[in-house]
Amino acid sequence: MTRTRTRTRSGRRTDGRARPLSAVAMAPLALVAVLALQGCNAIQNQDPDPTPTASDLPSPTVPVEEPPQEPAESPTEPSASPVAVGDPCGIVSQEEAETLADSKLNPAAPLDETCTYTGLASGPSAQVEVYVGDSARSYLDAERGIGHELSPLSGIGEEAYLEDGSVFFRTSEQWISIRLVRSVPPAETRKPLEDLARTVAARL
Repeated sequence: MTRTRTRTRSGRRTDGRARPLSAVAMAPLALVAVLALQGCNAIQNQDPDPTPTASDLPSPTVPVEEPPQEPAESPTEPSASPVAVGDPCGIVSQEEAETLADSKLNPAAPLDETCTYTGLASGPSAQVEVYVGDSARSYLDAERGIGHELSPLSGIGEEAYLEDGSVFFRTSEQWISIRLVRSVPPAETRKPLEDLARTVAARL
């Protein structure tokens, strides 16, 4: 084998064989290798799946369910109590008396077994009178005694009669009479009196 000798600028001769690196020259390479190894280990230790697990997610807020509220009960209207047969002002109301008289009337004025609705001073002459019990029966007997014509009515109480200006009927074994005073021909008041008597007898 032929050895090649070269002369360096310092005058030293070198041959073609490579000399081993010194420890000082090896240090930077070792450091680079260590850093590279640490980087690989760090990459390997990382979780390859970036998807967060259930433990990483915030716990969901569970809505608090309120107990169902029961619908508010609508106020029930009190049922109309039956009208006492012995209450004359409760048998015919103010509205019914004014409808019968076809005019405004003063408030009811009770007196024993009677109730009277008088006409207003500024209005037409009108008055409605209601009789119950013995007063009603006495009124009926008086009308018969003076010979007034009484026409029987069917379908009103146990028995009923109509005359000009007045109606009489018996219900629950008690007599009731309604009298109307108006400055009109008596024939005009017969139908309104009959209709009112049917209404009153039906609710007693």
